Amino acid sequence: MSASHTLTTFTPQPGRAWPLGATADADGVNFAVYSACAGHIEVCLFDADGQRETARVTLPARSGDVHHGHIAGLRPGAIYGLRAHGPWHPARGFRFNPHKLLLDPYAREIVGTFSWRDEHRGAEADHPDHPDRRDNAEHALKARVLGSAPYAWGDDRAPRIAIADMVVYELHVRGFSKRNPAVPDLLRGTYAGLGHPASIAHLQRLGVTSVCLLPIHQHIDEKRLVQMGLVNYWGYNTIGYFCPDPRLAFDPDAVRQEFRAMVKALHAAGIEVILDVVYNHTAETEGIDACISFQGLDNSSYYRLEPNARQRYENHTGCGNTVDLRQDGTLRLVMDSLRFWVDEMHVDGFRFDLATVLGRGDHGFDRSSGFLRAVAQDPVLARVKLIAEPWDIGPGGYQTGAFPRGWTEWNDRFRDEMRGFWLRDLHTLSAFTQRLCGSPDLFRHDGRLPAASLNYVVSHDGFTLRDLVSYEHKHNEANGEDNRDGTSQNYSRNCGIEGDTDDPAVLALRGRLQRALLATTLLAQGVPMLAAGDELGHTQRGNNNPYCQDNEITWIAWSHADADLLAFTARAIALRRELLPLGERWLDTVHGAHAPVWLASDGTRVAEPMWHDARHRAIGCLLPQPARAASALLLLFNAGDADLAFTLPPGRWRVRLDSAEPQGESSWSGSGASAPFALRAHSVALLSAVDV
Repeated sequence: MSASHTLTTFTPQPGRAWPLGATADADGVNFAVYSACAGHIEVCLFDADGQRETARVTLPARSGDVHHGHIAGLRPGAIYGLRAHGPWHPARGFRFNPHKLLLDPYAREIVGTFSWRDEHRGAEADHPDHPDRRDNAEHALKARVLGSAPYAWGDDRAPRIAIADMVVYELHVRGFSKRNPAVPDLLRGTYAGLGHPASIAHLQRLGVTSVCLLPIHQHIDEKRLVQMGLVNYWGYNTIGYFCPDPRLAFDPDAVRQEFRAMVKALHAAGIEVILDVVYNHTAETEGIDACISFQGLDNSSYYRLEPNARQRYENHTGCGNTVDLRQDGTLRLVMDSLRFWVDEMHVDGFRFDLATVLGRGDHGFDRSSGFLRAVAQDPVLARVKLIAEPWDIGPGGYQTGAFPRGWTEWNDRFRDEMRGFWLRDLHTLSAFTQRLCGSPDLFRHDGRLPAASLNYVVSHDGFTLRDLVSYEHKHNEANGEDNRDGTSQNYSRNCGIEGDTDDPAVLALRGRLQRALLATTLLAQGVPMLAAGDELGHTQRGNNNPYCQDNEITWIAWSHADADLLAFTARAIALRRELLPLGERWLDTVHGAHAPVWLASDGTRVAEPMWHDARHRAIGCLLPQPARAASALLLLFNAGDADLAFTLPPGRWRVRLDSAEPQGESSWSGSGASAPFALRAHSVALLSAVDV
């Protein structure tokens, strides 16, 4: 507080302890702040520019661990921050420092732009056991009180896509439309750009049902990146769990309305909106350089601290801190945030980054943890999709297959084994068919179905599809870490030349491998996911960790789109929707004449030794009675280097998809054993029986 001006005096009333945050009513504004360990909380009010503190009010009441009070006469638009008073004792986990203005975790709109200044430090740089007594209010992030004006949702309806019908399309709001000439220049790279008719037309042509947006919660760029002149492009560094990031808006002053309009437009096109959310850590990192919000409000409640050295944070995320969902107030924050995005912003589901963190109890991951149980019983979340990234970097962090019924999980085993099978001559037919058929070794328990597996070979994290077949080594030099960042285990293949080439033979092989990987992902049991741009031939120039590249490395180059690859992908998605070849049930539950038959290239059943001999690279799956097709289907896979004459079952067959062809269409015409099918190297084919 500056000594150069006098603060306005308010006499607050006790108000109420719910809802948390700042809630405007006809008489003023109610403030409710969770802090189990603070002695008292002050609300600091600021002028219209958010620079000068005009009033400081101690919340007069406490109900349990919630401090609350009502300030009469205050109106929407008021700008505020918090100060928390309590013990400074880092060795016990307490870091209360009233010299630091704190952002309300329940802020609905964040005011200001964060910069890494020494005033934000909670502790002295040279004496970390001592509180830093510089006041940071002038430069701190603050919150604005919002009114309750409803949005005109009209007849908006959630698409409610059946999970077996989902085709997920993972995208970054900026990168998706930033270079799309069909989107007006001012709207490119924004929520409005994604909701524009040109963007929606592409999604509809492709046939995807659900877009999964990389984090759109307001976030902070890490100090290290800022010092290198980079940004956290992906956004996995949240500071505002109720705030759509205004940097992704055409009009930052109307960001909530713009986000809602985008959702409404996508819903009108029958497309779901799923958010990638980061509740496993916050942007305060390890708490050394900035006390922004959670650390100053209640460090020992919001974060997991090392039991025997509570001045240090458990780091199961690799980001410096780990949010502690064992604590009631922290769990409530996450649940309130999730419900907000469903109820007020109409999103259709969530993909939880490092979801193992959310299920950690006192002794590691627990399927009966408070968070997982809270989600299971919540009537709001019961109607949305729940997708887990089922790992973190802590002890016992790899939990693929361990989440409860009702969850879908990213299946990295599908990614790695399908890459290995198609690109590296790794893995046997047994492993390949396990992944193709929903990964029963991972997910077939507790009544779970194949849709528990979210299948992908490419995501935002790693090579693009084109780069996967163009580079055998990562090329992350632009990230400023001497190419040390990003995984080196990519199971990729450059087809003979590293990077770009004009060699027609290399390009033909790369195209065929891309189509085989796409077809396998889209026809497999489970929920398929594509990364935006893979259907267009997007390249990141070999960068497999472009989290800090907000530029043409990550922005999709629409003007260089591969029209054949787009047509092929749309054809494969349409066939999945029409035929759902492998169905929704575990295949070994289908018996008798309807049971699938696994075939060798000579038309006989696969013999036992072949399943486990990595030299065998081809297999067929005959489906006498598929889920949706009126007649039998036949899936054929050839990951080998040589074309095969595949002997077909008796009858007449029609080729519905042949990944050896640029757009998937085949001119083959044959009739069973009299004309073996030419199953070319590195290809997938889907055939249907023709009734005579």
